Amino acid sequence: MTENSTLPSTIVRPGDKRYPALSRGFNQRWIGRPDYVRLVRSPEEVRTALEKAVRETPDDPERARITVRSGGHCYEDFVCGKDVRVILDVSPMCGVFYDEDMRAYCVEAGATNWHVYSHLYPISGKALPGGSCYSVGLGGHIPAGGFGLLSRQHGLTVDYLYAVEVAVVRSDRTVKLVVAKRDDEGELGELLWAHTGGGGGNFGVVTRFWFRGLPEPPRQVLLVGLAWDWKDFTKDEFTTLVSAFGDYFQDHQDASTAPGKLFAMLKLTHMSNGQIGLLAQVDVDDPDGPEAMAGFIRAVDGAIAPKATQMRTVMGEHLVHMEIPRVMPWLTATQALNASGENRCGKYKSAYLREPFSREQINTMWAYLGKEKYTKYVNKQALIQVDSYGSAINSPLHDTAARQRDSILKMQYQVYWTQQDPNEPQHIAWIRDIYRATFAGSGGVPVIGDRTDGCYIGYPDVDLNEDEWNDSDQTWATLYYKDAYPRLQEIKTYWDPLNIFEHRQSIRPLVS
Repeated sequence: MTENSTLPSTIVRPGDKRYPALSRGFNQRWIGRPDYVRLVRSPEEVRTALEKAVRETPDDPERARITVRSGGHCYEDFVCGKDVRVILDVSPMCGVFYDEDMRAYCVEAGATNWHVYSHLYPISGKALPGGSCYSVGLGGHIPAGGFGLLSRQHGLTVDYLYAVEVAVVRSDRTVKLVVAKRDDEGELGELLWAHTGGGGGNFGVVTRFWFRGLPEPPRQVLLVGLAWDWKDFTKDEFTTLVSAFGDYFQDHQDASTAPGKLFAMLKLTHMSNGQIGLLAQVDVDDPDGPEAMAGFIRAVDGAIAPKATQMRTVMGEHLVHMEIPRVMPWLTATQALNASGENRCGKYKSAYLREPFSREQINTMWAYLGKEKYTKYVNKQALIQVDSYGSAINSPLHDTAARQRDSILKMQYQVYWTQQDPNEPQHIAWIRDIYRATFAGSGGVPVIGDRTDGCYIGYPDVDLNEDEWNDSDQTWATLYYKDAYPRLQEIKTYWDPLNIFEHRQSIRPLVS
């Protein structure tokens, strides 16, 4: 498609009333100033737009990057950085349909989690085991490994990825649309594998995904949201709660059982929030589901004195008023839980745990959540979210680039503030300090080792690049990709020979 045949409305430049919104994403901390944002509506439009962009000569060499946006949830400045010249926005491409030729369900890269839940499930009865944040774009979510409330029951999204279509830039700056399938050999097979956990935006512009063997979600689930008032906790009570949560998921790792399917999030907020929260969901098509939920609540709530009540405040991205477990259709529950939070500034960190928290880690979290450190810090939206993990995730259907496959917990450190908040340095200091202190015994990061297993590329954190915050002997690449990184570098070198798709934590091509 030529420039003249492209509708003018698909190219948004400074001065267009849409430009301020389209030059930023979910994280308001990062606002770009690209020459233009181009909305693309088909794979061929992606190919043409990308080829045009790579052939243009930047006016400013310091602002030359070409980036891709699907849902806009990138936590760092990889998409909307000050050094970005062009943003290709694939969000208009959000189709979901069955492809007879491929014998697979096709989902376009601009579709969000909610597109898949609200469109794929009604027509097929099937679902991706993806995230709870409805507006996350699949173009970023899936290549990172994608997980959610169904993952302990059905694995990661990439466990069902059969094929991917990618617009790739060749060494002569031409752009090709390439379809890579799981059963391909050679470089095509490698390209598919790279998109099963190798991160989004590393190899080209993904336009479509195809999935085979997708699971059917439960007809009904049991959902609960509990909270306890911070004022009622002693250090011993806090230790008991956090230990019980970790012990439960260490002991329940069989995805064929109801407890092994149960998914939960423990919301360890800063004490200024006023409450600690808990969300949990279990399959009640399984006749043992209700008892599994009751057993889980007994395990975490029954051992502590603070009285459980309902959530009175937002915790990160969730607020669920269901202190009494409620049975509801799976899609209804997914809609009730679905959240993305407000469009705020934020900073994030992550960790995989192979074992429950040590006493030293729990003491550190207690201290930095405001009980001994940061006692004068006030931010209701500073928290550690601890997700259950493992079960089916730890028995992958295929070899994937998502390498963290024997963990029992997954942590997401979160802190939020508004653009007008003058205390941004304090918010960033809090999350850096609590993270470094939690993993002080391994250089300030969750190294690949007996207790921890690195970090999640879907929650990027550029602090991992810096010696000040990563004093371990493991690089950011090792923490994200483990033993897969050298192979990913080879794939990067072949499919992106000009290193068009690069940022502070992009996969580095091999140096010849």
